[in-house]
Amino acid sequence: MRFSLKRVVAISAIPLLGGALAVGATAPTASAQTWRDTALTAFNVVQPSTSTTTGAVINAVAGGGGSRLSFTAPSGEAFAASRTLSKTGGFDATLTTSNVHRLVLTAGGFGSGRATLTFTIKSMTGATCTATETVKITETSGVLAESAAPTSVPGEQVAVRVFNDNATGAVQFAGAVTAQYCTVAFSQGNLPAGLASGNPLVPGSAYPRVYTGVVYTATDPLGSTFSGTFSLHVFGHVVVPPGNYGDMVNPFGNGFDVYQQHEYAGAIVAGWTATQADPATHFIRLPGTVPGAYKFEYAPNGVASGLCVSDPGGGWASDPLPDGLILTTSNNGPWQQFIPLPDGMLKNVATGLIVSPDGTGAQLRGTAAATSWGGSVYTWTDYAHLPW
Repeated sequence: MRFSLKRVVAISAIPLLGGALAVGATAPTASAQTWRDTALTAFNVVQPSTSTTTGAVINAVAGGGGSRLSFTAPSGEAFAASRTLSKTGGFDATLTTSNVHRLVLTAGGFGSGRATLTFTIKSMTGATCTATETVKITETSGVLAESAAPTSVPGEQVAVRVFNDNATGAVQFAGAVTAQYCTVAFSQGNLPAGLASGNPLVPGSAYPRVYTGVVYTATDPLGSTFSGTFSLHVFGHVVVPPGNYGDMVNPFGNGFDVYQQHEYAGAIVAGWTATQADPATHFIRLPGTVPGAYKFEYAPNGVASGLCVSDPGGGWASDPLPDGLILTTSNNGPWQQFIPLPDGMLKNVATGLIVSPDGTGAQLRGTAAATSWGGSVYTWTDYAHLPW
């Protein structure tokens, strides 16, 4: 049933489209066919609060039976002039040697106590990037040790922006650490199968649907990392074997039709004239798990929805008939599988009922016997042979 539905995707973080199916990023695909993504859209971006780890310094203990503790900056990084040592108890070590690449603590005797070393690390190449970090140190009878590895001082934040590119269908990440003006590199984790981490994040072969809990990580030149989450909507086409994109059509030209193109679980499947021009009558025929059975996935304009024709036997508020046909989330259950019979009838595997119409525009339903006027005879018609 043709129905005008306009969709606009802005180049920004957008809200969830109404009626879309949201699942975790690691959810398995509903069927084994191959997908070709046409676009990705990111939204619900959660900003990280502070950095979670740092790779800014390498730590080593050497000399005097542990009386010296050195901190060495990695290649391309150096210590800034700003550094302090806050002592408590009988901690008597001092910063006895320091230069731009190494800080050295030396115990003064046999003291015991705790201290916090606060320092600033900076990049040596390109635009200077700085980060303030702290490390916890203990001294026990003149022996020095780290009690906690260096961590970024609370307050360091990265401002993340996400752009949805309408031209390429990719998602672009941008951002910088707010106080230190450090540019950051982005990667993604917990992605659905078929997508590879990168910036931009580009379409691949993921199953088309909405994925929640996808993780992004921003890493600055000093090794500090910031992580947050976002939701990802994958829009895609199924790579369909020839002849498996079309509709089931009866002798009167009426086929499976998703009422008013309602793309959600529970949408009514009615009988309506099947045409190339009407996206509501576009389906993908998939092999079922029962020998000889098929599933019919709603695919307006060739874009798979993840929703299949089903006779769930009632129980849905949107379904006015006990055995009315509706869309449900694609799975391998018998309610979504139909066996074409030699006489042209289409039998549901779970109910054993025949798919029958009740006139143009009415919901299709399962019946114990076929219609007397021939409407229950269905033939698969591929898209190329549907009328315009």
